[in-house]
Amino acid sequence: MTALLLISADDLLLDELLRLAAAAGATPEVVRDLSTGLRAWSRAPAVVVGADLLTEMARLGPPRRPGVHVAGWGAAGEEVFRAALALGAEHVVELPDGASWLTALLTDVGDDAGRGMTVGVVGGSGGAGATTFACALGQSAARSGATLVVDADPLGPGIDRVLGLEEQQGVRWADLAHTSGRLGARALREALPRQGRLGVLTWAPSDHRRLDPAVVREVLSAAARGHQTVIIDLPRNESAAELVPRCDQLIVVVNPTVTGISSAVRLVEGLADGVRAGVVVRGPGADPETVARAIGLPVIAEMSHQRGLAEAIDLGLGPLRSRRGPLAKAASAALGRCVLQAVA
Repeated sequence: MTALLLISADDLLLDELLRLAAAAGATPEVVRDLSTGLRAWSRAPAVVVGADLLTEMARLGPPRRPGVHVAGWGAAGEEVFRAALALGAEHVVELPDGASWLTALLTDVGDDAGRGMTVGVVGGSGGAGATTFACALGQSAARSGATLVVDADPLGPGIDRVLGLEEQQGVRWADLAHTSGRLGARALREALPRQGRLGVLTWAPSDHRRLDPAVVREVLSAAARGHQTVIIDLPRNESAAELVPRCDQLIVVVNPTVTGISSAVRLVEGLADGVRAGVVVRGPGADPETVARAIGLPVIAEMSHQRGLAEAIDLGLGPLRSRRGPLAKAASAALGRCVLQAVA
């Protein structure tokens, strides 16, 4: 079953829920009795239970599952919240005030992208090439599914320029700065500058504002729901502390020189406990085993310098001009390790 499940016997409520579902592009299955609702309960991608049948449904005790929501007219009373808690509902939506929030939620129902893997990329030192590697990861991941590269560093070169997408129309961080409420995954994906399966979220020229952490959290949540892979180009400053815990995997790009390794050691020491991280060694210098021992993280990929890299970027081709180059091979290897870590 791939349809949203609506359980209610309230005609007025069902009319409103069907209207909101139509606006969201969702085609629901309507169930007016509890026995049919129980049979379909576990198979639906999401369930909206009307407040009129909520207490009875809670008494039946269906199995706990994610994606259960309650909707009703006006302010919900204490009894509604108690029954919603007993049912394991994630939200209680009070209509009509919560109509826009519910529409955004329904927009995501049936979106086949699901929750994607989020990978953060940070330079172990300045000039390590983290932005270039993040863009290479994005190009590599886009070959297999919807991918978003997020520019979290307003002082960087701009990932849209590195990927040759600066002329593509779409929203930038400034357009999302005042986002409130739930942001729909499909709405975000379709609004971003993109080419094929690869999208970018970056900064408008001269836009160096500090983003509201609540906005960043909501945007990254919607991005993960709407893309198979999300790559975040992280800054080397304190604002990364808000972003790193949202990554399923962190990649530290290291120049294997004395200064590059020393800087990476200091960066890694500042990471929160429990962060899954690995190192990509870029360029000549110390051997990978030495780098791993010094930093205390496994080396997940290594690469030599790639000839013609600057030219490929200047031509608007992005860093991966060829699948056989050292950058492409390193990006593919790193993505493979990240996927294995994510399912472990």
